[in-house]
Amino acid sequence: MPIETIYRDSQCEWVDVEAPSAEDLKFLHERYEINNLLLEDTQDPNHLPKYEEDGDVKFFLLRESTELERKNLNTISDISTKIGIFLLGRTIITVHRLKTKSLSETRKQLSALTAEATSDQIALKIALLIMKSFDDESVSLFETMDNIESEIFLKNTNHTNQIKRLYKLKRKSGLNSRVLTISADAIDKFKLLDLQDSETYDLKDKHKDVVADFEHLNIQITNLISMFLALSDQKANQVMKVLAIYSVYFLPITFIAGVYGMNFDNMPELHTKHGYFFTLGLMALVVICTFIYARRKQW
Repeated sequence: MPIETIYRDSQCEWVDVEAPSAEDLKFLHERYEINNLLLEDTQDPNHLPKYEEDGDVKFFLLRESTELERKNLNTISDISTKIGIFLLGRTIITVHRLKTKSLSETRKQLSALTAEATSDQIALKIALLIMKSFDDESVSLFETMDNIESEIFLKNTNHTNQIKRLYKLKRKSGLNSRVLTISADAIDKFKLLDLQDSETYDLKDKHKDVVADFEHLNIQITNLISMFLALSDQKANQVMKVLAIYSVYFLPITFIAGVYGMNFDNMPELHTKHGYFFTLGLMALVVICTFIYARRKQW
């Protein structure tokens, strides 16, 4: 996508670059005298959030939560995409690889404003919307966790795919939590911009709220996994208990049947007229006694 000026007034100019090519990066370096190393940071898909200054250039590298459903959740690029924000006096330049909600929403907000906005204010709006993307993601993960919890404990579905869903949920939550924790320093650097204290405090509070949400989510998911495994063990124990009880019933009568199945003449009641029925009665008596004993022991 070519370099595009999406907002301009007497206070500032906002230049946006989506999926920049080598020529685009070269133009930004020559036109705005941006360090090539900073421009290269915007191309690394797994680069962590940070803040740097190089002369008159203030550089924020932030990451926004994405709705892309990745099969593997191994790196932060699987759950987020980066946005590079360059501030050069009255000019703000955003560099990103994918379309992002924060930039499109900021553009809509600016078009609805009656007053003019500064480059620092635009950067703050983008940062607030980035935090909102993580807030929306935490709400979505909480809803997913609640659905899984209901299926496990209310609908009594103890399928193996539930543990896979919980593990994926834990991976997502952990990666989001990592991105937010690392973003703390970059968020704190917004105090260096020409903004009111209340505006920067609002951004910090939003960041702290989202961090707390994901920390709580991580704890809840860990507890739910432990409860799921405990419930699975309990059900396995119940099955083993039933099998053990059947074994208790059938082991003695199987022994009796085995003894009488041997080809020897010296068997009790072997040549008695009603010996077969005496043996069946003995088996029934053993089963009844075992049943009474098990009931008294509350097995």
